[in-house]
Amino acid sequence: MKAIAGLGKLVALAFWGAVLFNILQPFAQPFATLLLAAGGLILLIHIVELLVLGSRLKGRSHPWMDRLQVLLFGVFHLLSVPAAGQEDRHA
Repeated sequence: MKAIAGLGKLVALAFWGAVLFNILQPFAQPFATLLLAAGGLILLIHIVELLVLGSRLKGRSHPWMDRLQVLLFGVFHLLSVPAAGQEDRHA
């Protein structure tokens, strides 16, 4: 599962890199508009994930860094965050 999450994070990072590059140097139309729309939609989905599943991040050592990673990677970061109660068993 860690390999899938790592690969997903890599693909998500490439996607956000393409969105950022598109903002700095727009691609040909209609690809520029489509990529910006997709980036906005994905960001909105990640914000909803953060609102719904944000309680899993409370009590972590760096919750703001986790929130930033959820905004960037979405569910691929949440796969690496243990569910509530599982952290105590591994300590």
